[in-house]
Amino acid sequence: MIPLSWYLMLAAALFAIGLFGVLARRNAVAVLLGIELMLNAVNINLLAFWHRSQQLSAEPHVTGLVFAAIVFAVAAAETAVALALIISVYRRRDTVVVDELDLLRG
Repeated sequence: MIPLSWYLMLAAALFAIGLFGVLARRNAVAVLLGIELMLNAVNINLLAFWHRSQQLSAEPHVTGLVFAAIVFAVAAAETAVALALIISVYRRRDTVVVDELDLLRG
């Protein structure tokens, strides 16, 4: 059986890689991928704690699975909207570099 701490370390590493991707990248698609990595790290934490509570509890419950499904649904919706925005901005400005996107100016 794999200890809970291993799951938490994996999730922390994934979250750190995703955070680095969001902060260090200039490409909007790479920033989006970093956000997805961070959401996957959250899902690993949710499922690891759900599995641990299942082991300690006598009665089964599905709260961890429900929260993970909600995070998956939000991530899919966020990806669809973000990619649509990125495509729209690329068609208008011919760039996806985040630093060059100053849409508030004419």
